[in-house]
Amino acid sequence: MTMDLLDVLVDSQALRMAPPGEVFWYTSGTLGPYYVNTHYLFGGPEPAEELLAFIDSDSRTVDFHQRLAERVRARLDADAAFRSVIDALAAAIRAHCGAGDLDWISGGERRDWFFSLPVAMSMGLPHLYIYKDGGTFLADGGAASAIDDLTGKRTAHIADLVTEASSYARAWIPAIRERGGTMLMSANVIDRAQGGMDVISAAGVDCQALLRVDEGLFGDLLERGMIDNLQHAVLLDYFNDPTGAMKRFLLANPAFLETALASADSRTAGRARMLVDKDPYGLGLKD
Repeated sequence: MTMDLLDVLVDSQALRMAPPGEVFWYTSGTLGPYYVNTHYLFGGPEPAEELLAFIDSDSRTVDFHQRLAERVRARLDADAAFRSVIDALAAAIRAHCGAGDLDWISGGERRDWFFSLPVAMSMGLPHLYIYKDGGTFLADGGAASAIDDLTGKRTAHIADLVTEASSYARAWIPAIRERGGTMLMSANVIDRAQGGMDVISAAGVDCQALLRVDEGLFGDLLERGMIDNLQHAVLLDYFNDPTGAMKRFLLANPAFLETALASADSRTAGRARMLVDKDPYGLGLKD
């Protein structure tokens, strides 16, 4: 991971660190000191959410591939920062797979497609769409069409984010192997360092990531002045003990939860109520 790519991640808000003395609410009703929205690398939050909405609404239409490819090509042409991420993924694949050793680039529904399709376009390879229901569609120049026989075909899979790699184990790897294909490697944008890369490796697939969210990254952020010492301490505490770190934060900042529960923002209030109901930090919060 080069420092230039780290700049891209931070500038696009794909990687966000909580301000000093604060943490983020996650959709699960838990807390954490950083947020990852890898698809924001596609020009920032607004363009990325627009593309995600398009995928959600049109991914089953006949001309979906052509229209997605148009949007991706326009972003590649106009956005040097996004293009640098795609170039880094393509370089990682080329370094691992020799010339002629690779047939396709694959990506899983939905956010993987932000990266897998442009990598395929950059490398001049067909793109294999893998849907959550296990369906596979190949785009080779024209429209994408269903394909069920992958015998002898070798793919490099692109993912936006690896946490525990449940999608790899449940869907992406089986979708290829059960059709006779081989996933030669997985090239991922961000590894959250929560065991997912080990899961992929244990499944017999070589894997790499452009960035790993760990002590090394936190040190880089501190050294470059992107976070302060307080933020750095919270990040390290969370990395080593996520549950304990956030329990300690809540105990030290009792007004944080009270404020969230009373928030006018329904999403924040809902996540705070979920934390109270589920009590993931063992604080005895339920009445």
